[in-house]
Amino acid sequence: MTRQTSSFSKLVLVFAAVATFGGTQASAQDKPNIVYILADDLGYNELGCYGQTQIKTPNIDQLAKQGMSFTQHYSGSAVCAPTRCIFLTGLHAGHAQVRNNSAGIYRNKNSPNNPVGEGQYPLAAGTETVGTMLQRAGYKTCAVGKWGVGGPFNAGDPNKQGFDHFFGYLCQREAHNYFPTHLWRNDKPITYDGNEGHKQQVGKHYAPDQILQDALDFIDASTKTKKSDPFFLYYATIIPHVSLQVPLDDPGLAEYQKTVGDPNPFKGGSSYVGNKTPHATYAAMITRMDRNIGKIVGKLKERGVYKNTLIIFTSDNGPTNAGGGGAKFFNSAGMLRGLKGSLYEGGIRVPFVASWPGQIKPASRSDHPSAGWDMLATFADVVDQKLKAPTDGVSMLPTLIGEGQQKAHDHMYWELGTQQAVRAGDWKVYRKNGGTASLFDLGKDPGEKNDLAKSNPEKLAELSALFASSRTSHADFKDPFGRTMKPKQKKKKKKDSE
Repeated sequence: MTRQTSSFSKLVLVFAAVATFGGTQASAQDKPNIVYILADDLGYNELGCYGQTQIKTPNIDQLAKQGMSFTQHYSGSAVCAPTRCIFLTGLHAGHAQVRNNSAGIYRNKNSPNNPVGEGQYPLAAGTETVGTMLQRAGYKTCAVGKWGVGGPFNAGDPNKQGFDHFFGYLCQREAHNYFPTHLWRNDKPITYDGNEGHKQQVGKHYAPDQILQDALDFIDASTKTKKSDPFFLYYATIIPHVSLQVPLDDPGLAEYQKTVGDPNPFKGGSSYVGNKTPHATYAAMITRMDRNIGKIVGKLKERGVYKNTLIIFTSDNGPTNAGGGGAKFFNSAGMLRGLKGSLYEGGIRVPFVASWPGQIKPASRSDHPSAGWDMLATFADVVDQKLKAPTDGVSMLPTLIGEGQQKAHDHMYWELGTQQAVRAGDWKVYRKNGGTASLFDLGKDPGEKNDLAKSNPEKLAELSALFASSRTSHADFKDPFGRTMKPKQKKKKKKDSE
């Protein structure tokens, strides 16, 4: 692991003059605002700017036109909780505190530390996160949407991990329903009359709308004066993770019901509610997410801070067919092999769009291999802040602004349950259950169709050696009760867990 330090302090000079929008003048901050948008289970091929033709995403496509699209960006893992941990801490799955979606004791309602029985394994107290680093740099910090790495009532609470404000789902299992009985505002539950949670297809209060409004309110509150501190918004939308639910009056739903073939209704199961037109609903959800992102961009412009804001859009892992999901129907992973839960490319290669007016070249593309664990180092570089803990990440700032020498990863590592994968250059090796490994040349074969293990034994041996050297034992980490987090994986029925 290497420690990343800032080498771009000259950026503090570039924001002297920012345009005025909607009558509100932006402050002449020496640091940009940062908005990091994390979609939930959105595939590599589900945006118009990445080749999708059936689902409309005009606002994200516009961000791509105004900024840069990455063709080889990876999530930290192939499921929700570890990806969020890896993004926040800058440590890949071989070193991360959270490596799977296990909830363990935190689902026990009899636990004195968690009387409501919500949450997953928490981040440890004192962890260096994107939030704590940006707070030191003078940022107001906010996380909205799905948290999934602790809380309530333990060290993983977002307010204890660098976020001044949180609103949304602390427990990702609760986020399986879009009409929840409650959401959390910091450490207080906000109840919603008219919502029955997992029992209903539609309710009175749609969680993504509540989450969007809280994000807009945060931007308003953070831009009250010309001398307002810079802000960081971590917008972790739950769309398009199943259950498939959207308000019945959503304009996109009626449109997609006409244009998308939907012969097979989803009857419900595996904690997901049923849906008569799952593919149309899925498409409508993504378009609604896109519309909400357009509202965030509109708010930034209204408050006069758009030109001084770095906006990043990406996804936490690949798409799924579970719960009526549309991965197969919409060709959501494109040419890539595998889906959510798999360490083949379709489970971990995700869209990544970055927009930063005046800094990122419009309509540009990058083939630089990058990953979710790069964000801590990148943000530290952007704001000229030293990190207090080691990181596996490499700053992407040179690629984003087209200045300086971009450092490449020596190799990239993933693990999930019994799966492991390593990428070094264009070569990737994959194995499961410690068995025979497969070798792929991603430069020629991004779909991982041709196993070259037998014809390249030396390269296979070289990369396979990294399976052991890239990781530490998960038993090194202890939960708040002092017990080790055992790496043993229980066998489960095949389903889209969390």
